[in-house]
Amino acid sequence: MKNPILPILLICFTIGSCFSQTFKIRGKVVNTENELVPFANILLLNASDSTFVKGTSASENGVFELTGIEPDLYLLQASYIGTGSKPLALDVKKDISLGALIIPSTTENLDEVVVTARRPTVQRLSDRLVFNVENTVVSQGSSWDILKSTPGVIVNQNDLQIRGQSATVYLNDRKVQLSGQEVQDLLQGLTGTVIKSVEVIANPPARYDAEGGPILNIVTSKSIVPGYKGSVNGSYTQAIFPKFNLGTSHYYKTDKLNLFANYAINPKKELKKKREGIDFINDSNSIFSTWETNAEEIKRTAAHNGTFILDYDFDDKNSLNFTSNLSFNPNQERQSILDTEITNTQNQIDSTFVTDNFSDVDNTNLAFDLSYIKKLNKEGSQLSINTHFTNYDGQLLQRINSTYFDANQMFIRDFGFTTASDQNIKIFTGQLDYATPIGSASFESGLKYSSIDSENTIDYFDFSGNGDTVDSSLSDNFLYDEKVYAGYFSFVKNWEKWSMKLGLRGELTEAAGTSETLNQTNTQDFFEAFPSFYLLYTASEKHSFSFDYGRGVERPRYNDLNPFRFFDNENNFEEGNLTLRPNFSNNFNLNYTFNSEFFLDFYYRDNGQFISRRLVFQDNENQTLRASKQNVLESTSYGIDFTVSKSILPFWSTYTYLSIFYEDETFLAEESGNQPFTNDLNGFYLYFGNYLNLAKDGTLTGEVTLTHFSNYLFGSYIQSPTTNLNIGLRKSLWKNRAIISIGAEDILRKANARYSSQYLNQDNFYRTRYETQFIRVGFTYNFGNFRLQDNERGIDKKERDRLSEE
Repeated sequence: MKNPILPILLICFTIGSCFSQTFKIRGKVVNTENELVPFANILLLNASDSTFVKGTSASENGVFELTGIEPDLYLLQASYIGTGSKPLALDVKKDISLGALIIPSTTENLDEVVVTARRPTVQRLSDRLVFNVENTVVSQGSSWDILKSTPGVIVNQNDLQIRGQSATVYLNDRKVQLSGQEVQDLLQGLTGTVIKSVEVIANPPARYDAEGGPILNIVTSKSIVPGYKGSVNGSYTQAIFPKFNLGTSHYYKTDKLNLFANYAINPKKELKKKREGIDFINDSNSIFSTWETNAEEIKRTAAHNGTFILDYDFDDKNSLNFTSNLSFNPNQERQSILDTEITNTQNQIDSTFVTDNFSDVDNTNLAFDLSYIKKLNKEGSQLSINTHFTNYDGQLLQRINSTYFDANQMFIRDFGFTTASDQNIKIFTGQLDYATPIGSASFESGLKYSSIDSENTIDYFDFSGNGDTVDSSLSDNFLYDEKVYAGYFSFVKNWEKWSMKLGLRGELTEAAGTSETLNQTNTQDFFEAFPSFYLLYTASEKHSFSFDYGRGVERPRYNDLNPFRFFDNENNFEEGNLTLRPNFSNNFNLNYTFNSEFFLDFYYRDNGQFISRRLVFQDNENQTLRASKQNVLESTSYGIDFTVSKSILPFWSTYTYLSIFYEDETFLAEESGNQPFTNDLNGFYLYFGNYLNLAKDGTLTGEVTLTHFSNYLFGSYIQSPTTNLNIGLRKSLWKNRAIISIGAEDILRKANARYSSQYLNQDNFYRTRYETQFIRVGFTYNFGNFRLQDNERGIDKKERDRLSEE
């Protein structure tokens, strides 16, 4: 097969050779007492109409630099917490080094070097929404708390979603290289005080993998001065069972070397209750048997997470970055007791059975990432090379035993079996990127290769008693091999009131999944192009409009393709689908911003034949319930999002997010003669956050948030409404060297939803109660030069996102 990437790359680098001369502006920001003002906003405006041209933020020591400025007349202004310097007129014909921009002092500016908390702000860029949280009340929680409070983010069963799609989490533009619960554990241990902003990228540009979906990028403050800092932190949570976590971080910086090390342990004992009901229906569409199950699961885990990062600057133009992460979760225990009651049409008990389901789980996730960055002679140009390796290993040993009784509780029979499964996944990627300015525009291009090798085994043994739905022939070996070759370019141009970004990515995929027991192989061999387009129009200082479009792909997760069965009991199980295919989607967004406080978004998404992972089918004849995955026939989503970020009083600011949406998906009802069925609904989501500054020096802050979710589409299910009310307080001690916090969540006890599936000859529901109601107390102590910001980051590899827990 001819490789179509080479022509794209040649075009990209040919365009990148053209450029024109641009200049720099350097300076610092102080107040009227000549004290440095860190993190002030720097705005460069057109002198003719005061429209925005370029902006940046001052560093921790108040220094700033603007680059890539074309010759022209400009106004330069610094602002901080509602106060700004006088606009300074500049005629840019060469590099300019200023003295200082002076911001009038206010009682809210600085207390020594401690910045008073202020309300978060939201900024609309051409391809993303930027939620600025540094030194705000929002930053007092963990990174996980901040993401849950970010505009446009919906939290559904601990899944962070943007417009109904699961979001990928990045740290400093590099993907968090963990899966499932590990991501939440990591972010709950990362303090929000190091976060500068969160970027919400609903349509990722071409430099991101086409499979990326929406992205939440956490941007941390940059390191400025040499020194050492460290911290220890911990929290205690009282839910049904008590929980705690402990962590420590250490950072050391010299002029050339940056070292960061972090370790955290998060032992948990969790209780999950589940109530499930099934009405089995005969050929005359009448209920002939009803099953109701009450289950309690106790899960014990002790997740360990360690990170080591090394950055070395050989000189001003050459740097090396190494990141490693180990996530280790050994000896996990999950024990479920399921009590099932079977009644007839007269609502009389026919029989009952009790299932004991016990699992031992071990997961290890080891990743290495190495990057080299070369800054070229042309200002703003650079070449970067990245390599990455991941080794994921997971084992599961499951023992299931059921005992059956008649209506008089007399023993009928028993049945039990054991399964042992093992999964090993190796991921390797290599990437080359080139970026350069072209006058007032900029250009990026690159190549990427990824290789994924997955081997899975499952064995059934130790059968006891009598059963007819599980047998040893279900044992299997599943092999998956995938290679993706990609190339991209993007072009950004700013002029007058307009900003435009064009991108094109091409990906060649060669993949094969083989089930040895089924003697079946599914191959994927295709090349696809993924264009993206962004346009921003700034009508005035208060009004701006933007439009964006992007095409994306979703590949099946490795476990989705795996045809293995995993059982709750012999009548209730989940299985993969070897025939799943990649899905292609088209996303359109139209946005309006007023005064950087009011945001209105209209979106439409053609989800295509996306992979629905929560389709459950009841076999009425054999009285079983099977959870499966399927490429749906079609699916669409559209809606309106409205956001307001506003100060009510000097000590009280609010953030409101309202999303009104429509969702549908048409799938094959596999246990209803494979009839197409469309599941759809209209719904809304409301988030109302209140942020309180309860002390003049900003050392005591509070937060009250209310979240309400109406009905929501969840595969073949409809989710019932939920409401979640949370409150929290945070106190800084000893000039921010120590922090203590207390919070209470799910005060109304209405955060858990009921899921029901009623169509054709299908009628079942379930309701799961997690430990969402709890009180948490946290404490952090910083030592060394604790205001030094570190180089913590994640690892940007989309391939790892398809690692999913059982």
